[in-house]
Amino acid sequence: MTGADQWQDEVLAGPGGAMTDEVGVITGPLTLRTTATADGLVRFDVQYEDADEWYTLTGSPRPHHGAPAALHAAALAAVRAGGAAEAPAPGPGPGPGPA
Repeated sequence: MTGADQWQDEVLAGPGGAMTDEVGVITGPLTLRTTATADGLVRFDVQYEDADEWYTLTGSPRPHHGAPAALHAAALAAVRAGGAAEAPAPGPGPGPGPA
């Protein structure tokens, strides 16, 4: 991957909203932005819909193990579910191979 790849979607936070590092739980209509960087990390940021300020989704950044788009989808699902949603944990990376 060269540079950064980014995904952004609007999402309605479920009951209990999404947990952020800066302001705690935020609720209601949000925008989720997921940015994957060349160093193998993925960062999740959220904002109130149409606001200027972005907040870090608690638990971000995380390693993406080559599947940043899947982690964006998992983060959307987590925010929709609410419950003070945090950044999703990545699945296991490639194993060590056959023994």
